[in-house]
Amino acid sequence: MALDDKVGNKVEETGGQVKETVGKATGDEDLQAEGKGDQASGNLKQAGEKIKDAFKS
Repeated sequence: MALDDKVGNKVEETGGQVKETVGKATGDEDLQAEGKGDQASGNLKQAGEKIKDAFKS
């Protein structure tokens, strides 16, 4: 299950990068901000997974 979470978090982060890039290219500040938020969320979840892994060892 942890691997599924890590993959999902990475997908969210990558999707955020795409949204941010499209937002910049089209001048859509809302989409750009949403992309940045998705990236931050994905990064935060990745950090949480790393902490859980550290306590498992």
